[in-house]
Amino acid sequence: MEGVEVPSYFLCPISLELMRDPVTLTTGITYDRDSIERWIFDRKQSTCPATKQPLEDRELTPNHTLRRLIQAWCTLNSSNGVDRIPTPRPPIDKAQIAKLLEEARLPQFRLGSLRELRTIVSESDRNRRCVEATPGVVDFLASVIVNYGSEGETGDGSESASACDEALVLLQTLEISEEGLLDVFVKNGGIMESLSMILRRSNYQSRSNAMLILNSLLGVIPPARSIGLGGELFQEIVNVVRDRISQQATKAALHALLRLCLYGKSRVKAVEAGAVHALVELLLESPQKRVCELALAGLDWLCGCADGRAELVRHRAAIPAVSKKILRVSQLASEKAVRILHSVARHSATAAVLQEMMNVGVVSKLCLVLQVGCGGKMEEKAREILKLHSRVWKDSPCLSPLYSSTYPMSYCT
Repeated sequence: MEGVEVPSYFLCPISLELMRDPVTLTTGITYDRDSIERWIFDRKQSTCPATKQPLEDRELTPNHTLRRLIQAWCTLNSSNGVDRIPTPRPPIDKAQIAKLLEEARLPQFRLGSLRELRTIVSESDRNRRCVEATPGVVDFLASVIVNYGSEGETGDGSESASACDEALVLLQTLEISEEGLLDVFVKNGGIMESLSMILRRSNYQSRSNAMLILNSLLGVIPPARSIGLGGELFQEIVNVVRDRISQQATKAALHALLRLCLYGKSRVKAVEAGAVHALVELLLESPQKRVCELALAGLDWLCGCADGRAELVRHRAAIPAVSKKILRVSQLASEKAVRILHSVARHSATAAVLQEMMNVGVVSKLCLVLQVGCGGKMEEKAREILKLHSRVWKDSPCLSPLYSSTYPMSYCT
């Protein structure tokens, strides 16, 4: 298509690309359907992008005449590498989705119906929104997951597992409100256990989708309900962090750990599941800013309990890994790293730990925090650490003359 001049009125005013499914707003301006739907529904805009006039309604009228002209132009220029624009399928409506949902309720048609529903959702955002708005869809998808989970790992065969996989993809793809997610949790009491069981499977894609759904549910359920979740769920979340299934799943697992570790008992469960070791290994391996921030935030929470601190100091690379992130990743990462070191220095400062902190350069890093003037709680905690153990570290060879002259140990006492 290079070198072919496209008529300006064939181009969408938003994407500036050839329109495949032109539709006209009440303002009289024509856009490509995908572009204007993203503008109105995804970005929640209530004005016409071109005229800035308010939209009295969101009705999109297909511009069949313009579409035929575009198709004819594509045919005339096919020798120049222009592909013909196919005629778009008629919009899906709620009645069609409801009929497909009824078929999916029958075991013999379930897998085929779920696959067709997945195809419909993947075709366009318009279809996805239609499926989301059809009553009963989300509840049915959740029930498929719960029923499969209740069957255990020796369920009724591959078709049941495949139906569960399709339900996981669909439930993850749909944009469900917080109220809708809470409703899923309330109506499907066993969904957390079912997701935990699915996380034990070897299918990485299903584990990834299950982790994303689980994290979304943890974001809306009452805190009191999350306290009672079993240790096996913590183990599976930690396994997702350890296995590096995908970047998206890893971040979801880290968020889930943070949500679960708000309470003391949950922190102990996370520590017993190996969360401290997994987070330290993640710090050592991942260069991504957000992953480092989440891992440090998780270690900060876990160091709020004695078991978490004990596990941290037991890992030979933990203190160096945490210290290394100070002033190298982001302000948030530095703050979390200093908080972790503060917890260790305040509550777990054995002679061996203090010697290690000196040997790996923690003392120098803390002095650097004071020297650059980070301010706030981070500088306050760094100063407090140095003050707590100034007698042990005052002759440290790790301290450069610059630090010693600028911030002598008498400054911290």
